[in-house]
Amino acid sequence: MLLKFTASNYKSFKDEFVFSLIPAPKQKGLDYSVMEEVIGKTSYRGLCSAVIYGPNASGKTNIIEAMDTFKTIVLRGHLRNAENHHRYNAASEMLELIPNNALKTPEPVHFSIQFLTQGMLVDYSFSADLGMFLEAEYARKILSETLLINKELIFSRNTDLVFGNLERIQDLLVDAFEDNKTGAFALAKSGLNATELFLMNGFRTMFSAKLTALISEWLKQKLMVLVHADAIELVRKFTDPKKKSIYVEKTLNEAAINFGINSNALGYVIMDESHDAKLFSIFDGEKKTGIPAELFESYGTLRFINMFPLVVNALLNGGVLIVDEFDASIHPMALMNIINLFHNDDINIHHAQLVFNTHNPIFLNSNLYRRDEIKFVERNEETHFSTLYALSDFKTAGKSGV
Repeated sequence: MLLKFTASNYKSFKDEFVFSLIPAPKQKGLDYSVMEEVIGKTSYRGLCSAVIYGPNASGKTNIIEAMDTFKTIVLRGHLRNAENHHRYNAASEMLELIPNNALKTPEPVHFSIQFLTQGMLVDYSFSADLGMFLEAEYARKILSETLLINKELIFSRNTDLVFGNLERIQDLLVDAFEDNKTGAFALAKSGLNATELFLMNGFRTMFSAKLTALISEWLKQKLMVLVHADAIELVRKFTDPKKKSIYVEKTLNEAAINFGINSNALGYVIMDESHDAKLFSIFDGEKKTGIPAELFESYGTLRFINMFPLVVNALLNGGVLIVDEFDASIHPMALMNIINLFHNDDINIHHAQLVFNTHNPIFLNSNLYRRDEIKFVERNEETHFSTLYALSDFKTAGKSGV
């Protein structure tokens, strides 16, 4: 469960923004949106959804990009650019695109995240000097890096590397750590690489591959961030496929019908020796003939078919589904039904979360979203810097009430 994500000096966000899924104090109503997990003697509460509003070019997508960029850098484990550029979020692979382009002198880029996984509260953050905007050859370096588990310091990296009480993660430490900890501490401090994250390198090899794996697997499997989601195409693979065979997915077709999306049967066709399958509209009953879906189905149908399996994945595995323009070309009632899946305590038993940005005012409904689930992004006309805030930041009465 994601509780909080922050970033600063990321594109239009010069100052730190805090994207919080922690319920705001004194908010009442829609208790189904509030999930709770207990770790030890402490109870943590999180929101199951959030919607982000703002004008075009205000910075809504930059929030989602920042989450994706943070995830990609951590999983890569270093500040070097990716060798292959094929993602829809270019800043995650070309780090010179991250710093705010209005700055006159370099300022650090900072990311932090707080989430719950495997009965642990994880707080991880790092800041880095990436130089100026478009300064591709800059000698980048990590300035700070901190990991806390259940609010207890595990390590902190600034000018020096400091360790907390590692007995807190005793069961996750590498074998024979106690016998070699003095040497491990000395080697870790002397072997720091300015461009590499300690969590994914030295800490993983010398201290706790298990803890690093728990964190990286949560980022990889549970934090599903989709930038430019309209370009997402679901690729299906089948074991032992038969060439030119049609595979009709009953669940997907029933879901499309129930959500009011599609009236034609849909299936996957194996066209060649590859295990990849192509989505087809299926006709003629038993003959099962068809044509490629993109030639016949609406854009909204294709969007739903590509997105719905991700919704199911999030619900089944307690994932965090964060989508740019989730509602593009999908009927509002279908979207309401999807949102209600996350708001249903009987269905969302694994504490999945849904976050998306939109221009559609239909979601500004006190019967659908709590005030702390409604976020707004504005961009200053003079500085062009973006600001993020929640509706719950404002009172409900008085001159400044909303």
